[in-house]
Amino acid sequence: MVLILDTHAAIWYLLNSKELSSTARNAVEDAIRKGEDVFLSAISVVEAIYLVEGGRVPFQALQRLDAALGDPASGLIVTAVDAAVAEAVHKISRFSVPDMPDRIIGATALHLKAPLVTRDRRLQSAGIETIW
Repeated sequence: MVLILDTHAAIWYLLNSKELSSTARNAVEDAIRKGEDVFLSAISVVEAIYLVEGGRVPFQALQRLDAALGDPASGLIVTAVDAAVAEAVHKISRFSVPDMPDRIIGATALHLKAPLVTRDRRLQSAGIETIW
């Protein structure tokens, strides 16, 4: 199954953090084991940098993200924020998901017709198929 990871899910996966639910971890590991695509929106890379700069996540998270994205065997693939994703943003209400990076990540999942791995309750209730 193709998956989309939100920013925190990707970071927690790469750091092997207990913050990532076992259901989410199993879904990611299963997809990678089967050679299926596990996408990370380009906005998540930007957000990861922002979180590190603000001291909200350790620098090690960005190092692991960079290493994983540079290693085809990691199974993680960056997907662009393109016109199709931009068109899908309007399908996610600004009132239910006010944070633009989250809306872009959700729109990526809608555009790719893939479940989103996220703990974010706003995204979970926005009509997007989610795994947590």
